[in-house]
Amino acid sequence: MTTAVRSDAAGPVDAAPRYETVVLRDERALEALAGEWNALQEQSPGATPFQCHAWLASWWHSYGRPGRLRLVTVRRDGRLIALAPFYRDGAALRPLGAEITDFHDVLLDAEYAEEGAARLAAALAAELRGPFARLDLPEVRGDAAIHRLFAHWPRAARKLPASLVQHLPGVPMDELLTRLPGRTAQRTKVKLRKLAAAGVDVRLVPPWEAPEAVDRMLALHALQWRERGATPEHMRERFASHLRAAATGMAATERAQLREYRLDGRLIACDLMLQSHAMVALYVYGVHPEARERVDIAGMLFGESLAHAVSTGRTELSLLRGDEPYKQRWRPDPSHNERLLLGSAPAVAVTAYLAGAEERAKEFARRRMPWVKELRGRVRVLKSKL
Repeated sequence: MTTAVRSDAAGPVDAAPRYETVVLRDERALEALAGEWNALQEQSPGATPFQCHAWLASWWHSYGRPGRLRLVTVRRDGRLIALAPFYRDGAALRPLGAEITDFHDVLLDAEYAEEGAARLAAALAAELRGPFARLDLPEVRGDAAIHRLFAHWPRAARKLPASLVQHLPGVPMDELLTRLPGRTAQRTKVKLRKLAAAGVDVRLVPPWEAPEAVDRMLALHALQWRERGATPEHMRERFASHLRAAATGMAATERAQLREYRLDGRLIACDLMLQSHAMVALYVYGVHPEARERVDIAGMLFGESLAHAVSTGRTELSLLRGDEPYKQRWRPDPSHNERLLLGSAPAVAVTAYLAGAEERAKEFARRRMPWVKELRGRVRVLKSKL
């Protein structure tokens, strides 16, 4: 099912261009757009790997619910120049990818960004019916294309702080080490020399082997987190199903790489690296716990990702969300995502208030009830063992 929002009729050949905005609700449209979608991603400033077709289409097939798809497209003389991938969740429109996606956004052709943003804003506003209807994007980068919609949004809009994200420059390892304090840099050099001497064999997994490689990676991922409490979603079949399809499609279009690491013929680690035209991002990895005693795991994974970024001219190695200790060793540059709320004034005000109250409650628990975090960790460990 499709809904045509607006079409500006064309006159003579040299007259104004014809624009057509359509809201697609049929899942078949998701597959039909694959080629145009990926082409638009390449032309959209700030687009990350999480905006590619294979990532979001596979997420929908694993997590989506029939009838809730809201895919807004804008065409200029038949050419796709803007795309907003959302789904309906009660009164809210939320981005495809949801919680397992680190960066949410829309796609805008750089050549027609303002025209595309204006028409997307009008179409999305028309989809929001009721006093508490809203767009809610939880994780948006500072350079995301959707910020352009703010100038054209006819209702209330607000930005809230979201997750900490960190990144490293896409430079050779020797240059990266100059960012570290003297002793840390020296220790890291020693670890990297031992890693090189260990003779780890790195294999790039071809796209047709991606499903099996994802299963091996997730098995190692579960093993490495067995005693520490894994992220529950990473243990579920729907997550595995999503990664199998996403990795296969993204590897086939050079938007992802799956790598396997072997030592003395034994599989010790796997990782999934996503990439766009300017970024590489280490999304998930699995490591056999015994391998940590023999090699520098972070140096191995980051070293391969950095080498790939340098060889392909990509300028950013994103460490994605979170402040895990293994990231801090490399002195990454921090930034923060934003949560974007767009909708009616009551919807934006109430949602922002509730978000603030939730954050204040979390901060209170962190300061006054540290035992709550420990208890949650124990519960996660127990769940992972069941």
